[in-house]
Amino acid sequence: MKTVLITGCSSGYGLETARHFHAQGWNVIATMRTPREDVLPKAERLRVLALDVTSAESINATVEASGPIDVLVNNAGIGAFGAFEATPMSIVREVFETNTFGVMAMTQAVVPQFRARRSGLVINVTSSATLAPMPMVALYTASKMAIEGFTASLAFELGIFGVRVKLVEPGYGPTTRFTSNSGSRVEGRIPEAYAPLAQRIFAALEQPGPVTAASDVAEVVWRAANDTSEQLRFPAGPDAVALAASASAAQAR
Repeated sequence: MKTVLITGCSSGYGLETARHFHAQGWNVIATMRTPREDVLPKAERLRVLALDVTSAESINATVEASGPIDVLVNNAGIGAFGAFEATPMSIVREVFETNTFGVMAMTQAVVPQFRARRSGLVINVTSSATLAPMPMVALYTASKMAIEGFTASLAFELGIFGVRVKLVEPGYGPTTRFTSNSGSRVEGRIPEAYAPLAQRIFAALEQPGPVTAASDVAEVVWRAANDTSEQLRFPAGPDAVALAASASAAQAR
């Protein structure tokens, strides 16, 4: 029976992914900053552990407590919306600490056991924002683009040891972590000069076309976890699939 460790399971994609893997019969280690039984009640084959991906001590304690794992899903992330001009560097660092350095630190903590066993899989959850440029999310996109490049290179680096690395690229989910976890990283980040642009974006987001559900992401993470091909990128959600197809077509021209 395989074991998966998933970060950022308090809500959204991580929570649904934990539920999905558990339903498929896997051992699941679901991590979040503050474990809550009302989110993931006690169950056989399910462990909920505290984890702050921005803390080396927390990462080391969680990895040690988890024991051998087969798959790491780096899902924990925070959103950031606003004009980059008005974004303090403290916010820039906060976003990168979680979305970028947190992913790298978790990966670095589990790779030794994967390499020693010559098996294992790292799945990094990024965003469809990496597939097509969008205004007012320059910071968020940058933090995710860094992981795209990191993952693509790491796949080659670890492949010689039989360790696989994959990317899952979710589309826009109105009820998921991007909107709910932006918090103070939105407030006051839209100067008057940018207001017309921001208003157009907000209007578009209020009436989106096909969007991504948490279940879409969970199913694609599951598919990536069981994929034995050389495929690196897995768009998740109808909007992300469409963006990926458009990007691929543009590159082919």
